[in-house]
Amino acid sequence: QVQLVESGGGLVQPGGSLGLSCAVSGMISGIYAMGWYRQAPGKQRELVARIISLGSATYADSVKGRFTISRDNAKNTAYLQMNELKPEDTAVYYCNTVDGWRRDYWGQGTQVTVSS
Repeated sequence: QVQLVESGGGLVQPGGSLGLSCAVSGMISGIYAMGWYRQAPGKQRELVARIISLGSATYADSVKGRFTISRDNAKNTAYLQMNELKPEDTAVYYCNTVDGWRRDYWGQGTQVTVSS
């Protein structure tokens, strides 16, 4: 059974930093991609950042230059370093992984709140 365990998140003031991590276990077919999505109240879930197995990363325009996604293939863990956080970054952040068969799996979500 595939499991995604997220950690990190919380409350931070505008301009601050937070880090998220997502550890994947039980993936038999290998991991093709890992990423983070977020969903704010009343809005659709959107891609934040994604990194594929070869290391190529994609970012939403709204987070470019502020967020960095990385991946430890040996640990099947992805990280999202979020700097210069803004109130509009407030959302539930979901870890996503795609296996070798291009099937999606999701974490339970972690709340990130940016507020003074």
